[in-house]
Amino acid sequence: MLKIADKSFKSRLFLGTGKFPSNDILRKSLAASGAEIVTVALRRVDFNSQNEDILAAIDREKYLLLPNTSGARTADEAVRLARLAKAAGAGNWLKLEVTPDPNYLLPDPIETLRAAEILVKEGFVVLPYINADPILAKRLEEVGTATVMPLGSPIGSHQGIKTKEAIGIIIEQSNIPVVVDAGLGAPSHAAEAMEMGADAVLVNTAIAISKDPVAMAEAFALAVLAGRKAYEIGLKSPQKQASASSPLTGFLR
Repeated sequence: MLKIADKSFKSRLFLGTGKFPSNDILRKSLAASGAEIVTVALRRVDFNSQNEDILAAIDREKYLLLPNTSGARTADEAVRLARLAKAAGAGNWLKLEVTPDPNYLLPDPIETLRAAEILVKEGFVVLPYINADPILAKRLEEVGTATVMPLGSPIGSHQGIKTKEAIGIIIEQSNIPVVVDAGLGAPSHAAEAMEMGADAVLVNTAIAISKDPVAMAEAFALAVLAGRKAYEIGLKSPQKQASASSPLTGFLR
């Protein structure tokens, strides 16, 4: 069971909602993924709208809505978005993203920490998206964030976990859940993160733009389960020499 703040979750897969071809496919993909936490970019939704939009595909009795501040370039912008969303009824859970770089969408560590300090004091449950920086992760934990969410590689790049060593340090040192976020392009990437000891992963583009998002959502769900089970059982360290799996009896002599 995954525990974040005061809530518990069976699924360790978070699902993003961007780039899906339709609300119907998004709805079916959510069901196939088994996810219980769903992220939505605040700039893409109107919580007061009565029109068919992305929120229509998300049953808020079934899924925890995790608005994110995607597109915010400064701490002030992120805080403003968070306050507006809360006032509109989005709740106090928030994925904090501060990404001033338009090419690689890398998070700003200074602005992210500053925004986190403000939002935690205001009662938000803050899940910050960060570079794989162990020092920053500890600072965010110290100010009271509910998780840290280090990137595996740039958002939507499908490169997998290029920050493995740093994420390993974050996992080792963290007393709050570590969610590997961004760059996971295949189910095997998600399994790798879970085998390392990550508490959860967040996936969006790899599922949304696949030829069959529903089937891919199921594939990621299975990968997360397999990776977590392998971690809990315990993986053997790589060895330089071979080790026979069958007894060497000499019967061929």
